[in-house]
Amino acid sequence: MPAAIAADPARSCPPPALTLVPALILDLLYRGLTCLAAPAVHLLLRRRTARGKEDPLRRGERLGRTACPRPAGPLIWLHAASVGESLAVLPLIGRLLARDPALSILVTTGTVTSADLMARRLPPRAFHQYVPVDLPAAVERFLDHWRPDLALWVESEFWPNLLGGVRRRRIPCALVNARLSAGSFARWRRVPKTVRHLLSGFTLALAQTAVEAERLRRLGLADTRCVGNLKYSAEPLPCDDAELARLADALTGRAVWAFASSHPGEEEIAAGLDPVLRAARPDLLTILAPRHPERGDAIAALLAARGLRVARRSAGESPAADTQVWLVDTLGELGLVFRLAPIAVVGGSFTPVGGHNPIEPALLGSAVLYGPHMHNFAEVAAELEAAEGALRVHDADALGTQLSRLLADPAACRAQSQAALEVAERNRHAADRMVEALGPLLARAGIGQGAG
Repeated sequence: MPAAIAADPARSCPPPALTLVPALILDLLYRGLTCLAAPAVHLLLRRRTARGKEDPLRRGERLGRTACPRPAGPLIWLHAASVGESLAVLPLIGRLLARDPALSILVTTGTVTSADLMARRLPPRAFHQYVPVDLPAAVERFLDHWRPDLALWVESEFWPNLLGGVRRRRIPCALVNARLSAGSFARWRRVPKTVRHLLSGFTLALAQTAVEAERLRRLGLADTRCVGNLKYSAEPLPCDDAELARLADALTGRAVWAFASSHPGEEEIAAGLDPVLRAARPDLLTILAPRHPERGDAIAALLAARGLRVARRSAGESPAADTQVWLVDTLGELGLVFRLAPIAVVGGSFTPVGGHNPIEPALLGSAVLYGPHMHNFAEVAAELEAAEGALRVHDADALGTQLSRLLADPAACRAQSQAALEVAERNRHAADRMVEALGPLLARAGIGQGAG
């Protein structure tokens, strides 16, 4: 199965019958099966390219081919599956680069959206490539070319050929910001020998929580530690200061709320709430920022069918005095959205997606609301809720009730946003603890202290 094409890495685990197969034979069997699957993987990549899910100009990277030379000096390969993981590791990347002025960092992801974001957000001496699919030839080409001195894998994406290549080359390897859901843990426990062999290439696992550290330990990864969640260490999302000032001036006096990183079904919730909220605040502006901006045309049509007056960011339109919904169907502008909106609803939480990062709006002064599905950030959400820094609601009606309350009570809104900010600030040292824990592996890889 090709890396980063499957939705759930845990589904790549071999069937239980393979638990009795010795590790080396299992490696050979998996490699053989994936070699046979190569034609199907090539066809899948072509179909994904036709659907806009692969970059046609860089598809060679998915097969381990690149036009980019390996930089001189030590190189860390950091693999993050998609947008959330890659954004979370930006603070770690900055701290690692500060330790050694000769160091470069290769970041791999598997989605077009994450590649676009990394192109804009990575600092000097860090660069992006697409992760190769989990085919033996692609993996060998990738590792032959880049020759990483240290490999860091983010969260829980385990691919046998990639990890096997790292293990055979004796590349120091750690799992960082590790998370393992209860469901994935239960599935992996059905194949204990397989997962123990798969994880054997990791020298160290740095988990988000003590619970996840214990799960990884029980799966066979001996050195596991809880250092906290990197998502707490993220710097506030950036925005253009001049554009912020222009829009803030235009929105002075208006009631504003945002539904950020929305998924299908959640735009309908926002559209349905608009007239309810507008009954009390005729000056209301709803900012709607879909997780996937390419859905902008469909969302604009939905809003227009509801009779809402819409301005589209992708068309260069700013909210006018009579605009009811500002559709921010562009990438990388949540920093602007959260600074403009005193109240932010976290998308992906009213569907089984599992929610997106509530720390991002908290760091920028928004009062945070979300739906019942926050399992991607369960511990973060629990801590925010305990501090009264975020509020979980169970459905659209409850969301409307809480939005009405916060729009009518600016003092309560400010108190909630301040409580969330305090939680975020208390937990901002996860990246520092992670670098400290990685110290022996960095030394083993020949990565010096530099300016750190």
